[in-house]
Amino acid sequence: MFYALRNLFALIGFAAIALMIYGTVKMAPMMQAFDTFDERAVDVYTEMMIKIIETGNAAEATVWKIPVNEDLSVEDVEETMKFVANEHNIKNVGELPLSAEVEAMSGEKSRFFKIYMFCNALTAAQMLEYSDAFSAYLPCRVSLVEDKEGKLWLYSLNMDAMIYGGTPLPPALKEEAENVKMIILDIMNRGAEGDF
Repeated sequence: MFYALRNLFALIGFAAIALMIYGTVKMAPMMQAFDTFDERAVDVYTEMMIKIIETGNAAEATVWKIPVNEDLSVEDVEETMKFVANEHNIKNVGELPLSAEVEAMSGEKSRFFKIYMFCNALTAAQMLEYSDAFSAYLPCRVSLVEDKEGKLWLYSLNMDAMIYGGTPLPPALKEEAENVKMIILDIMNRGAEGDF
């Protein structure tokens, strides 16, 4: 019996060591790649994984979500966001009134949801010069959504993975991207507060 237990523990120890070696060999290239990434990349991906584990929803992990003050109407939020965008010299290049479209197509009342698109064409051009993949992030979208309980929320794509998630952006582009991030968050935060 003693020998059987000893052999079983030896086998478990051997399997654990083999698994550790295999994991190290598989993970080494990934860890080497992370060494070339922006210094904030690990924090960005850690926050995303925590959010995915908390919610079970990858989309929740990749957005900013801000509650709108209860006393504000859709019109108040829209007016404030447009004012703030204008203040930052970023254009409102389009709106998608999706709930109105749903109502027109279905003939039934829909909870409110609308997408606002903001863009600075010169910044967009700089991003495309760096990588055509950035076109998927353009223009910057902010969604105003009425949840199932009737509360309004503002959503936008969290830009941190785009800015910090890979190899460092060229300094001028990184500065411009961080500026766009600041503007979109200002539009959202002040829109949610009705703060002109």
